[in-house]
Amino acid sequence: QVQLLESGPGLVKPSQTLSLTCTVSGDSITTTYYYWTWIRQPPGKGLEWMGAIAYGGWSEYSPSLKSRSSIPRDTSKNQFTLQLSSVTPEDTAVYYCAAKYFRPSYDPEEYDYWGQGTQVTVSS
Repeated sequence: QVQLLESGPGLVKPSQTLSLTCTVSGDSITTTYYYWTWIRQPPGKGLEWMGAIAYGGWSEYSPSLKSRSSIPRDTSKNQFTLQLSSVTPEDTAVYYCAAKYFRPSYDPEEYDYWGQGTQVTVSS
């Protein structure tokens, strides 16, 4: 059973870079056909797929966030990270890491494994 756990700061100042880490247990992030993603939910809004990194290391991002996003991984620690630059208060949300097996998807509802989520507030 794959388990995911998000970690990172709960408060970030505007214009700074948000960095969150997802620690995975139960399987390796390099296991074939796993896709590892970041999803967020702003207050009062729906889930938003942000981007993903595949088992082979290639990544894909939401067009609306691509210029500000990066999802590197550390295979020695079985972790992957979200880096979101130039944050504004509109980036305030609960951030989730999630995983899906076999096929990638832009639909958050199709992801099989989820972390508990972590609240991030962007405020000065």
